[in-house]
Amino acid sequence: QVHLVESGGGLVQAGGSLRLSCAASGRTFSNNAMGWFRQAPGSEREFVAAIGWGTVFADSVKGRFAISRDAAKNSVYLQMNSLKPEDTAVYYCAASGYFGNPRRFEYEYDYWGQGTQVTVSS
Repeated sequence: QVHLVESGGGLVQAGGSLRLSCAASGRTFSNNAMGWFRQAPGSEREFVAAIGWGTVFADSVKGRFAISRDAAKNSVYLQMNSLKPEDTAVYYCAASGYFGNPRRFEYEYDYWGQGTQVTVSS
């Protein structure tokens, strides 16, 4: 059974940084597309960043966030810098059955973590 477990969320002041981690178990995703999504209160879940053969970011986080992976640890990371109050959300890790290019859309992902809360105070 596949599990994705996120960690690293918390409360941070605007301008600060956080690093989210997502550890996968039950299957190897070292060459699969993996991504991060987020959902703010009262809003739909939205794409944040993804990694495959390359990386892709939502316009709202481009230049502030970075995504990386450690194949040996079957893990993916989201480094979030220059955080803003509007980044406040539950952040979800996702893993896809697809190889190759990074994926932007939820339907392209097969496995999801339980989410980790990120709160940015002004």
